[in-house]
Amino acid sequence: MTASLVGRQAVVIGAGISGLAAARALAGHFEQVTVLERDSLPVQACERAGTPQARHVHALLAGGLKALAGLFPGFEDDLVRAGAVPLRAGLDIRLERPGFDPFPVRDLGLLTYAVSRPAIEFAVRLRTTEQGKVQLQPQCRVIGIVSSADGAAAVGVRWEDAYGAAHMLPTDLVIDASGRAVPTLAFLQSTGRAAPGETSIGVDIGYASATYEIPEHAPSDWKGVMTFPIAPQSSRGALMLPLEGRRWMVSLGGRGADKPPSDDTGFLDCVRQLRTPTIYNAIRDAKRIGNVARYAFPQSVRRHFEHVRAFPRGLLPIGDAVCRFNPVYGQGMSVAAQEAVALRDLLTRLARRSDPLAKLAPAFFAELQSLLEAPWALAAIPDFVFPETIGRRPPDLKRHLKFAAALMRLAAREPAVHKLTVEVQHLLKPRSVYRRPLLMARVLMEMMRD
Repeated sequence: MTASLVGRQAVVIGAGISGLAAARALAGHFEQVTVLERDSLPVQACERAGTPQARHVHALLAGGLKALAGLFPGFEDDLVRAGAVPLRAGLDIRLERPGFDPFPVRDLGLLTYAVSRPAIEFAVRLRTTEQGKVQLQPQCRVIGIVSSADGAAAVGVRWEDAYGAAHMLPTDLVIDASGRAVPTLAFLQSTGRAAPGETSIGVDIGYASATYEIPEHAPSDWKGVMTFPIAPQSSRGALMLPLEGRRWMVSLGGRGADKPPSDDTGFLDCVRQLRTPTIYNAIRDAKRIGNVARYAFPQSVRRHFEHVRAFPRGLLPIGDAVCRFNPVYGQGMSVAAQEAVALRDLLTRLARRSDPLAKLAPAFFAELQSLLEAPWALAAIPDFVFPETIGRRPPDLKRHLKFAAALMRLAAREPAVHKLTVEVQHLLKPRSVYRRPLLMARVLMEMMRD
């Protein structure tokens, strides 16, 4: 085994973006990586049963794009070939916030791409398997993770194929990218370990989405629109982004009794009742493609695997299995890609040490805390604006909200501050940049004007 290898066989449970990116991260450190996926995997960019959220608007943040490009050099070109629409941050998306209709328009020097979730996943899947080290096994239902005799380690995965035949694959490392963490939680229970503690935020969000052909007379001063509600009086907002194939996808979101309808007439009427008419005026005469799709998201969940004593050797949950974000903020794919980069870099460092797999989980969970801090806070704080949100509110929530409002007003006036806030939102910089003394002083002065 060469110095860069830490094991012979790795198994990844789940062939979503998180699992595929993790498989790519493992490919340089294992002789073979096998990805087990319950679904059939289409041979083109299209929806599949295991990703119902793919029928709704997805955003690949600049931080996520950077991470995927680090794992797959030239990935931006893959997206362009798939028909992705380039978006200049601050310039191409019309942001309609209460008090700012629209938010000041500026080219902030950041480039992202608008493209469907199936197209992104398909591009990642093609790049993951191009080396030959990664083998995808579709239509495989994972039955459970196999324990060593003493319960200290994961040593294999049991699964059933499409014909119901049972298999067992011995492995040095299991990556649980299943989304719900069911294999990991079952393994912990079967080996006598307590389940990890969880932090949850009940948001009770519902989506309805529809796709439209972009008409010839479409507005030329923007490529997409994001309309914010007046919170907490209303939670009904919308995001419309372009897709490959000259299409728009519109996703409406709302909480509790404010969830949008899924019937054709009700959907368009709901768009008409948004706080601003921009999206309605754009799509009212456009041709809809397919049916209206619905999706429900009850709560954000963060599992604290870092607190599990004697976490099993050779097992690592990743992506949604660790932290499932409110999708309103479009962070899931990007955080998953960043986690895969962290995994790759960690394996590179540990490969030089003795028994690297024994050190992997504790080291990964330690790094994960700083990686998750920004996206979790960026979602949790605005979620608690709504009184019906369930969860432990920060004791200084009002001050956080006032700080965020003052920072937004400052960003509206000053391009440099605007760019900084976008870099944080796109997971390119940590939230700690807001604590820089000069910026803090200016935001505090702005807060005093309320």
